[in-house]
Amino acid sequence: MGHNHSHDHTHGANKKILMISFFIIISYMIVEVVGGLLTNSLALLSDAGHMLSDAVSLGIGLLAFTLGERVANYSKTYGYKRIEILAAVFNGITLIIIALYIFYEAMKRFTNPPEVASNGMLIIAVIGLVVNIFVAWLLMRRADTKENLNLRAAYLHVIGDMLGSIGAIIAALLIMIFNWGWADPLASVIVAILVLVSGFRISKDALHVLMEGTPKNMEMNDILAAISDVKGIISIHDLHVWSITSGKHALSCHVVVDGNMMVEDSQALLRKLEGTLHHVGIDHVTIQIEDQNHPHHNVVMCQMAT
Repeated sequence: MGHNHSHDHTHGANKKILMISFFIIISYMIVEVVGGLLTNSLALLSDAGHMLSDAVSLGIGLLAFTLGERVANYSKTYGYKRIEILAAVFNGITLIIIALYIFYEAMKRFTNPPEVASNGMLIIAVIGLVVNIFVAWLLMRRADTKENLNLRAAYLHVIGDMLGSIGAIIAALLIMIFNWGWADPLASVIVAILVLVSGFRISKDALHVLMEGTPKNMEMNDILAAISDVKGIISIHDLHVWSITSGKHALSCHVVVDGNMMVEDSQALLRKLEGTLHHVGIDHVTIQIEDQNHPHHNVVMCQMAT
């Protein structure tokens, strides 16, 4: 019960921080788009484009949290929690697309660098850096960016923005001091590489969840050891561990016990297994208890004799 209360509190805090971050980002995005057009800076425009993706990312994240609050039903027996993971996939792919577009625009500007209003570019980039640092701090300190994949995607968007602002500041200074027009597209390319890496990583992690892979912070051998250490278990088979959504993991398995075990003993064993798995971070547990005479057909994974 305490765990569910903690989960609900974290969920509410995450949603609130996403909402605050969304309004901050979308407000400054408008400023940066206008500034990028007025100064003719690709570094600013690419950062503004990334900020637009941030706004979309945070907005979809909010939608995912809201829809994820819907209770489970006969149509969606796990509820709508997976929407958070779908939002993370969308965000990751968006980052990759934005990075590729920045590469394309930068290549054109390397061959024909346009005039850039470096003073205005510098002012807007500095303000953008301050905004991004504040939002990144807000997400890092007040939200669950470590465990929640959807929030981590939004956080990486903001970090990419922060790097974009730094790149724009450096480019503006180089143009002002040395008149190096190519510094603007170069800064964009560096940011695009970082954005591309972030997009690839978040997409990979989200797809791992959708493929029902073993949670990243868990080792199957550790889980097997934790179960097999419980007295009375002879063997384990059909073991599956997956994530329903970020921070919410599930497990199903068959455990073979002595055929002479009483019903009361099997219930005590089941409660002990649930407690053991709770300590390794798994709260949604489905365990089938069998005796040695039970036919074990279609063993999918992890048959282990103790």
